[in-house]
Amino acid sequence: MELMKMGYNVSDELIGTFAPIILYWAYSGIYVMLGSLENYRLHTKKDEDEKNLVPKLDVVKGVLLQQAVQSIVATILFAVTGSDESAQAQQTSLVVLIRQFFVAMMVLDTWQYFMHRYMHHNKFLYKYIHSQHHRLIVPYAYGALYNHPVEGLLLDTIGGALSFLISGMSPRTSIFFFSFATLKTVDDHCGLWLPGNLFHLFFRNNSAYHDIHHQLYGNKYNFSQPFFVMWDRILGTYMPYSLEKRVGGGVEARPTKECKDN
Repeated sequence: MELMKMGYNVSDELIGTFAPIILYWAYSGIYVMLGSLENYRLHTKKDEDEKNLVPKLDVVKGVLLQQAVQSIVATILFAVTGSDESAQAQQTSLVVLIRQFFVAMMVLDTWQYFMHRYMHHNKFLYKYIHSQHHRLIVPYAYGALYNHPVEGLLLDTIGGALSFLISGMSPRTSIFFFSFATLKTVDDHCGLWLPGNLFHLFFRNNSAYHDIHHQLYGNKYNFSQPFFVMWDRILGTYMPYSLEKRVGGGVEARPTKECKDN
């Protein structure tokens, strides 16, 4: 992609590698600033500071490590697949773009659901790998990619590579897809329920849905991420919830009575 006004030639591959990382921290930063809005928080700021089992500096370090690995894998993937100019020209077709986005979303959701669920049910993987992410009992935006490095590789990096390869998208298209997926993942962990949030309007898989999963009672439910809730519904791991006002301000996602009784 040529940035003519700046006089630079920046490749689609380079933008596709680093744009999601930049957006991750920029979008997370917005939610950090909005975190003082107690009336829209799913947990209090006090709970965020006291209930989580990992210092925020360690979370930042863990996320940066995962993003470094993702950058290396993306660079290798782009180098191996190469750049087909005629294929890129074809991507201007809206129908092709929609198809590739949908296929990539389905592949990523399917991979992450089954890997995520397996990491919860396999005691070894949960204890030594996935439990690291669940040190964030009260999720917040920039903790979205705080995982054990092995989980980051298996769940996110390989899942992203598969969605790229199977969908057949070009590096240019991948810029938009992975940027979108990154924003969605950050939003799911933001810990806020803001009115007018477009992600909440178009996706049932949202910050409240994923917050349920981070609580002890929802540990074996709501595995789906980052887009749809399809696999949870089909395979019986969907935990319905309601949003209720919390005493002292804010809202809380609570499982329905029927689910509690089961």
